[in-house]
Amino acid sequence: MTGTLYGVGVGPGDPELMTVKAWRLISTADVIAYLCANGKDSTARDIAKPFIAEGTTEIAIDMPMRVEREPGEAAYDKGAVEIAASLDAGKDVIMLCEGDPFFYGSFMYIFERLAAKYETIVVPGVTSITAAAAAIGQPLVARNDVLKVLPATLPEDKLHFELAMSQAVAIIKVGRHFGKVKLILAELGLLSKSTAIENATHENQKITAVENIEGDALPYFTTIIVRQ
Repeated sequence: MTGTLYGVGVGPGDPELMTVKAWRLISTADVIAYLCANGKDSTARDIAKPFIAEGTTEIAIDMPMRVEREPGEAAYDKGAVEIAASLDAGKDVIMLCEGDPFFYGSFMYIFERLAAKYETIVVPGVTSITAAAAAIGQPLVARNDVLKVLPATLPEDKLHFELAMSQAVAIIKVGRHFGKVKLILAELGLLSKSTAIENATHENQKITAVENIEGDALPYFTTIIVRQ
């Protein structure tokens, strides 16, 4: 009998926002897996840390944060092999994922490599955009509003088009793309309607009106909420 692979959303940052199911699986896990950006500490593990039992086997997947896709694909391949070894040994593996596993989550890349061979269960989590909306006390959408989620990594012309045609927007993956985003928001007259939430629900959470932010970069875990 092989083990079961669980993709567990640990939420945006505050450990108390993890679901009861996530807490139960993590606290009783034999093996947990998670990404480490550039070999550094794992955000997902930091969130789940209060619930990880002593002696739990850990699989840290070293993820090089580069524009090129090849290093990341190689890291997922290597991580999938390590996870598969534990599954083949009959052990369940809990893979931690910030936010929700299927909402721009890293787990989906392990899922596509292993789900066809092993029983796989996905446990949803609180997303960064809902956490950001809660942090600023502003509904994302109401009644017949349409919400768009736009990665700041989109080409400038595509991002401009989507923002121009939107009622409510959550812009994610802001990071080094902030300068581009701010310029587009200014061109569309949306600066005064935009709020940036850095590290939502973390201890270092920061909320700032976009029109008051200088510079061309923000932390990667920044969400900008725009309501027209």
